[in-house]
Amino acid sequence: MIMSLSHRLVWSKPITIVLSSALILIIGGADYVTGSDIAVTPFYLLSICWGSWVVGRRAGLFLALIGAVTWLMVDIATRRVYPHHAISYWNALMLLVVFVMVVYLLTAFHDAHVFLEDTVAQRTATLRQEIVERKRLEAAKIQSERLAAVGSMAAKLAHEIRNPLGTIKLNLDLLGDEIGLLGPGSPATTDEAKTLLQAINSEVRRIQRVAQDYLQFSRLPRLNREPVRLNEVLTRELAFLAPMFSAAHVVVATEFDPALPVFQADPDQLWQAILNLIRNAVEVMPHAGKLTLRTACETDEVVLHLTDTGKGMSVEDRSQIFRPFFTTKLSGTGLGLTVVQQIISEHGGRIECESVPGQGTTFSLYFPLHAETSTAA
Repeated sequence: MIMSLSHRLVWSKPITIVLSSALILIIGGADYVTGSDIAVTPFYLLSICWGSWVVGRRAGLFLALIGAVTWLMVDIATRRVYPHHAISYWNALMLLVVFVMVVYLLTAFHDAHVFLEDTVAQRTATLRQEIVERKRLEAAKIQSERLAAVGSMAAKLAHEIRNPLGTIKLNLDLLGDEIGLLGPGSPATTDEAKTLLQAINSEVRRIQRVAQDYLQFSRLPRLNREPVRLNEVLTRELAFLAPMFSAAHVVVATEFDPALPVFQADPDQLWQAILNLIRNAVEVMPHAGKLTLRTACETDEVVLHLTDTGKGMSVEDRSQIFRPFFTTKLSGTGLGLTVVQQIISEHGGRIECESVPGQGTTFSLYFPLHAETSTAA
């Protein structure tokens, strides 16, 4: 009840002290008017308790003193008869002691109440975080088990077909050389044979690419961490991709944070993940576009944002892009973004995707920044 009353009567502290003091004077006036016929002394506690609960212990002690002094002045003004004139002062002193005890007990209860509320709030927040983290770990465990099973299957499949494909490709190359040495007696037949060989060669290359993706997915090498300056890695590697951007008529814009910290990562795998995202971005902009790479440091993470101006993705597609074997490409394996996510997860980071159909897509890579190994870049 006291708690609900305090919530309804919480004004600013100065106003509360003034109103409490005024209430004491009003009670004192009522005490003076009624004399000894009606006992109103306990009502002083109403004002003292209110001020103590809302403002604090010091205000409560101040109001207790005002209450005791007011009672003493009323007692003297009404000329109450006592066996000894000092009894009036003694009664005021005892009343002050009672008021002070009430103030200390009430403020101690208030402090315990506030401490209990804060403790409950902290433990509730911690419990919520633990529940969220537990759900995330359970989902990650299920995903890891699923990926392990698929990875084992992929490894077996890749091993079974990789060597025969190599032999087929070698024989096709030799056959192409032999056809090139044929005489000019049947040029049409030669051209047709070459066309067929090119088609076969293209399909073989596609199967090789699929096998390579499967192997990469199932046997991602262990991280070889070292201090990485992301801005330098991007600047160096993007220069080698200039011909690809030029051929696709893609404009590359960079917004690098000059104060980006160093963080621990495997530079080769890191670039492999970024390269997969860059190639995907170029593929979704077949008729020119713009690719923006932006680095930043947010709290304790190094962040890389890659934004393209492609066709974007629907909400349904975006919810499945990291699922193994899901792809919207005619010749895709559906493992590229899964490998990217796996690499980012191995680094202790995370990847997020935002996309608007018809406007483009942004992939954001977050890497944890460890203070003990990070310095300014």
